[in-house]
Amino acid sequence: MIDTYIAELVRYGLEKGLITADDRVWAANRLLNALGLDRWEAPDPGPERPLEDILRDILDWAVESGRCEPGTASRDLLDTELMGLLTPRPSEVRHIFWKKYAQSPEAATDWYYTFSQDTDYIRRYRIAKDMKWIAPTEYGDLDITINLSKPEKDPRAIAAAKAAPQNAYPACQLCAENEGYAGRLDHPARQNHRLIPLTLDGQDWFFQYSPYVYYNEHCIVLNSRHIPMKIDRSTFRKQMDFLRRFPHYFIGSNADLPIVGGSILSHDHFQGGRYTFAMERAPVEKAVAFPGFTDVEAGIVKWPMSVLRIRAEDPDRLVELADKLLLAWRAYSDPAADILAETEGTAHNTITPIARMRSGRFELDLVLRNNRTTEQYPLGIFHPHQELHHIKKENIGLIEVMGLAVLPARLKTELAALADALVKGDDIRADETLAKHAPWAGELREKYTFTAENALPILQDEVGKVFAQVLEHAGVYKRTPAGQAAFLRFVESVK
Repeated sequence: MIDTYIAELVRYGLEKGLITADDRVWAANRLLNALGLDRWEAPDPGPERPLEDILRDILDWAVESGRCEPGTASRDLLDTELMGLLTPRPSEVRHIFWKKYAQSPEAATDWYYTFSQDTDYIRRYRIAKDMKWIAPTEYGDLDITINLSKPEKDPRAIAAAKAAPQNAYPACQLCAENEGYAGRLDHPARQNHRLIPLTLDGQDWFFQYSPYVYYNEHCIVLNSRHIPMKIDRSTFRKQMDFLRRFPHYFIGSNADLPIVGGSILSHDHFQGGRYTFAMERAPVEKAVAFPGFTDVEAGIVKWPMSVLRIRAEDPDRLVELADKLLLAWRAYSDPAADILAETEGTAHNTITPIARMRSGRFELDLVLRNNRTTEQYPLGIFHPHQELHHIKKENIGLIEVMGLAVLPARLKTELAALADALVKGDDIRADETLAKHAPWAGELREKYTFTAENALPILQDEVGKVFAQVLEHAGVYKRTPAGQAAFLRFVESVK
């Protein structure tokens, strides 16, 4: 049957435009070589099947015949190698992209996003397994996802990774050197990965899509050099340059400090895409003004985190004001609000910036962040506190800031088991896996009568409320009269 599987894969490459009819025999021979075969009968491939099924059967054959070790990591290395043999060279991909771009930016990104899926760089069938739902909260409808493909990360491990010696090749999973890389058991294969070069603020950058796709057209814009994350004036200029080129996308950056940054702080990068997050839908609840910037509209956003939204027709004016706000925040302390700019020479204040076009104007959301820790809050004062770790313990990065929860895979089985326990009236504290949810479950039992039909939907709605609390914990200025007064003290300090 391996001959048929190879014929199916060749046909798939032809139908998706990855190869042409002239490439058919050449592509088959490359696949044969990768599988340790030296001949092929070129049979009729039969009825069309999904790519997932074709690759699964090839991998099963490879494991059974001793050509591939069992296990997800080894199988992923081999199927990526096979798809890489069908993927056009970077020069060809870039030529097509810019040819499409000449039609419109949307035409280019539409083609590139589909291409990234057709090459199996974005594994559609895995993304489809992620759990997703919408949870209503006082801040609007929040997006909740349970990620089934990446392990939960401890914030301390993320910080340690930033400080670790960088001697691997590629240095990280964002580096441009991943393009075409064969991978290893501790680093994904990327033979089917292709990058689009960009110039942002006069520097060499690259554009790609995330293989995990947390939202529509989830893209990554990465520095050509492996240098750490840094938020400065150039960050805002790069965002404006990107919007000039791709006005239908947003572009945001994680903060550049541990705890309040994303999971990869060692490589400067942005994330973007074509998606409307809850934070973008959130209104400005209080207009503010900054001296010398009467041409820039500004206000505090109704959001659980502390967000200043600024908007102008001239992107250079946004850069000017954003830089002024960043520098002011970096140096700002307000002990009454638990905000200290630095302790013992360690800086704590930074910003998570998100840029977009809205009604023909440039818009920046500047989310104020502080990563200070105490004995009471060793993972961060402005980080989800211990009582919420049963749902979310990881860093609150860019995606969460905007209102999309990326929750750990363990919750898929835990929520199902918890729903069953709530219906049966079981003692949750006696279950080793569910015990961490016991205080939360106790509160829910006082609010609801659980049935087999409503238990899981109730839990999903309540997870959304917990995520809203997570964001409130991460907000430097709380949604209280005292917290909002403290927010205004910072605004008024910017001269």
